[in-house]
Amino acid sequence: MQELGNTQFFKVEVDKEISVKGVLKAVFDAMTEKGYNPVNQIVGYIMSGDPTYITSHNGARSLIMKVERDELVEELLKEYIINNNWG
Repeated sequence: MQELGNTQFFKVEVDKEISVKGVLKAVFDAMTEKGYNPVNQIVGYIMSGDPTYITSHNGARSLIMKVERDELVEELLKEYIINNNWG
């Protein structure tokens, strides 16, 4: 039996942090697997904030909701600028 006067330690494992780029890739893949146009659906989500634009397949909806929409736009714009050699 444990002593009631001692402090017990409880450790909760934190989810591995995933990058915004990783979230977008996972969501893109899930949308593609389900036959949706991922660009249209992600734009719909970013513009409206309505998570139903994103499939729940492979946890994509839960995953994208962990990232702020402005962070999604920032990552997309950053990659666009890099890929077009503007910066």
